[in-house]
Amino acid sequence: MAASLDLVFSALADPTRRAILALLLEDDMAVTDVAEPFEMSLAAISKHLGVLAEAGLISRDRRGRVTWCQLEPDGLREASVWMQGFGQMEGIDLDAFERFLARELGASAAEGSEDPAAAEG
Repeated sequence: MAASLDLVFSALADPTRRAILALLLEDDMAVTDVAEPFEMSLAAISKHLGVLAEAGLISRDRRGRVTWCQLEPDGLREASVWMQGFGQMEGIDLDAFERFLARELGASAAEGSEDPAAAEG
């Protein structure tokens, strides 16, 4: 699982690849159509598509002389499940935590500052 998560997050780390995924949300596209909005070579786009395909986020299908790209709907499932685990934690109210610490530390300081001689008398 960790290796596939690494591939997915590595693929998503690049803004060009995220933009490609956004394009493919609309419909399947030919590689040349995917490349059109970007100011880079077709070879560079092909490398990005290869990374996305290796991560399982897209698939490529050759139809005649044209290679088509398609978003893979299950490609993000494992990463999504992994991230949802972090959503189970409750948010921490840092202000309330700070007040709690101040009360606790204040009480400890007050107990520690008592004069032992005065307590004996």
